[in-house]
Amino acid sequence: MTELMDFAQSVAREAGELVVRERAQADLVISYKGGNELVTNADVKADRLIRTRIEQCFSEHRLLSEESSPELQRVWDSEVPVWIVDPIDGTVNYARGHIQSAVSIAYCENGQITLGVVYNPFTDELFSAELGKGALLNGVAIRVAQETTLRRAVIATGFPYIKEGIDEMVERVRSILHNCADIRRLGSAALDICWLAAGRLDGYYESLSLWDFAAARLIAEEAGAVCGHFGFVPKDVDPQFFNKNLLIANPVLYPKLLALLRQP
Repeated sequence: MTELMDFAQSVAREAGELVVRERAQADLVISYKGGNELVTNADVKADRLIRTRIEQCFSEHRLLSEESSPELQRVWDSEVPVWIVDPIDGTVNYARGHIQSAVSIAYCENGQITLGVVYNPFTDELFSAELGKGALLNGVAIRVAQETTLRRAVIATGFPYIKEGIDEMVERVRSILHNCADIRRLGSAALDICWLAAGRLDGYYESLSLWDFAAARLIAEEAGAVCGHFGFVPKDVDPQFFNKNLLIANPVLYPKLLALLRQP
C-alpha cells in the first residue's frame, strides 16, 4: 500500500467515524441547497475534516469537494494534483437513518485518477483501488460478477433532485425492467458502483457529479468493469471525468446494456 493510499484510507475512516458520531447526536441539522438538495451539518463537518487533513499533508494540492469547493472544473488540466471528495455520498439515506452512505475520496494527478477509496462506516466496508493494482474490499481482492445474460442481470440506477428529463429516465427504467431481471435504487452512487465492482450488481447507469463517481469508477475498472457512457461525450472533455449518462458493467453485459439504453 502506497503512502497516498494509506493517507486516503486513514482520512476516510476518520471522516466515517465523524459522520456516524454526528448522526447519533440529537441535533443533526438538515438544510437544502438550491431548494432541493438535502445537506446536513455532518456533511460540512466531514468536508472540513478531510480538507484540513489534505492541507496539513499536501498543502500544494487542490481540492474538488461537493460541499466546500464544487466550482473547480477541468481537473484533468490541473498542473498540480487534485483530490476529489464527497464527504457523504447518500446524504438522504444518511439523514433518514439508512446505512447506505459513504465517504468518497479520489486522487487525480497529471489528468489521471490513480487512487480511489469509498468507505461505508455503517457496515465498515472500505473499497479501494490504485491504478493498475486491482480493487480491494477490506484488503481482499474483488472482481465484477460474470453474468452474461441480460434477463438474469440486476441493474442499479438513481434519480436526480431536479426532475427535468424525468420522463426519459422512466422510459429507461421501463426498458431495463422489460429486459433485465430486476433493478435496484440504493441511494448512494459511490456504493452502487462499488457493489458492482464486488459482484453484488451486474450493471449501473446514471448521470452524476464528478465527486459521486470519481473514486468508485476507478475501483470498478480495477475490478474488471467497462466504464463508459450511453450518451454523447463532448470532444473537449476527458471521458474519464464526464458525468452524464454513465454506464458501467462487465465486458459482456456492457454492449448489451449500451444498446438497450440507446433504444429510441
